[in-house]
Amino acid sequence: MFFIFVFFAFFILFIFNSLTMRFCLQTEMGQEKQSNVFRTINILITILLVSSYVDVIYV
Repeated sequence: MFFIFVFFAFFILFIFNSLTMRFCLQTEMGQEKQSNVFRTINILITILLVSSYVDVIYV
């Protein structure tokens, strides 16, 4: 179960990073702001994935 969830988590992070890259390119965002956006989104998605994993484990 753990390995399936890790694969799923990497897939989700990849999809969200590609969507974030499209967003940054479409809005012609500056390089400094892009790094902040990527960091924020990656941290929030990681928190979401960890909390989902904990919820699945303890149900």
